[in-house]
Amino acid sequence: MTPPEIRPATEADLPAITKIYEHAVLHGTATFELTPPDLAEMTRRFKSLIDGGFPYFVGVLDGRVGGYAYAGPYRPRPAYRFTVENSIYLDPAIHRRGVGLVLLRRLIDECEKRGYRQMIAVIGDSANAGSVGVHARCGFQMIGTHPNVGLKFGRWLDTVMMQLPLGEGAKTVPA
Repeated sequence: MTPPEIRPATEADLPAITKIYEHAVLHGTATFELTPPDLAEMTRRFKSLIDGGFPYFVGVLDGRVGGYAYAGPYRPRPAYRFTVENSIYLDPAIHRRGVGLVLLRRLIDECEKRGYRQMIAVIGDSANAGSVGVHARCGFQMIGTHPNVGLKFGRWLDTVMMQLPLGEGAKTVPA
């Protein structure tokens, strides 16, 4: 298997990203959105992250975008400015081919370079073993579960919280 090319996402990637996310919304529990956002909304979200200085990557496999990952603000209050929340979504056709792991490692590296100190993963559905596993492989620690906080597909879903210190983490205070 050819390793995926990981590169910064561009606006030209947004139709593929929108399609991947639409599938996740309609068929999965990784996101608690119930209605897929259209291309205009996904473009707005993308621009907001890029304009905010956050990293956003795509994984290209066999010549097409097969997944994407980005970091964004964990919370809006200024005390959280050194903490990011990550998101990763893959086309179901490429699950279990290592693309998510490579995307997450690249995202972690880029967030460290940008001076972030903590990364939080909020994983939809405690049964999402693939996402929990890829985060654990990258060093994330389980910090808790919020049981039964989302209702999707007629059932209650948990969110799993995982955390990874970046760079010096909390050992020092950033300048």
